[in-house]
Amino acid sequence: MKSICVFCGANFNGDPMLTEAIDQLAQVMVSRDITLVFGGGRVGVMGMIANAVLKNGGKAVGVIPEFLLNKEVGHTGLTELHVVQNMHERKQMMNDLCDGIITLPGGFGTLEEFFEVLTWLQLGLHQKPIGILNVNGFYDFLLKQMDVMVEQRFLKPVNRDLVLTSASAIELVNLMDGFKAEPDDVWFKDRNLS
Repeated sequence: MKSICVFCGANFNGDPMLTEAIDQLAQVMVSRDITLVFGGGRVGVMGMIANAVLKNGGKAVGVIPEFLLNKEVGHTGLTELHVVQNMHERKQMMNDLCDGIITLPGGFGTLEEFFEVLTWLQLGLHQKPIGILNVNGFYDFLLKQMDVMVEQRFLKPVNRDLVLTSASAIELVNLMDGFKAEPDDVWFKDRNLS
């Protein structure tokens, strides 16, 4: 992988374990010459991952919609900053610029970005690895909900397995390096769900 897109929050909850995970992810990316692609903001977890990558001598490419440039305080010290018209263009450009995607803790926007690219992968629209860096159990309930979707036959196990997960940035990037996309048809062929 030459570039990884990181979805994350424009806020920071003060968790020192998250700070440590951000620093570790930045070190792993820079040591492997992997460029950061992210939402382009200077605040919250977004700003922290960008600053950590840049501090370690890496490259950080931001993609931010014009209407969020002031709200999320667009980062002015990046390798590149792309200003786009809307959220759809932002996601598409971030996906186009990366070879893999990692989701860090965040809010609704982070989840929306994660689920859209995950759906694209499930539908075969790209073949990129998608990982969750599950810092301090932040995504435990979300991952459990995915398991419930499998149990309730709304999600195939092979498609659930498309989500790579680890609490360690090093392990997660290693899992992503070895990823081969093998999604199955989204729909169950057997309509008898009893």
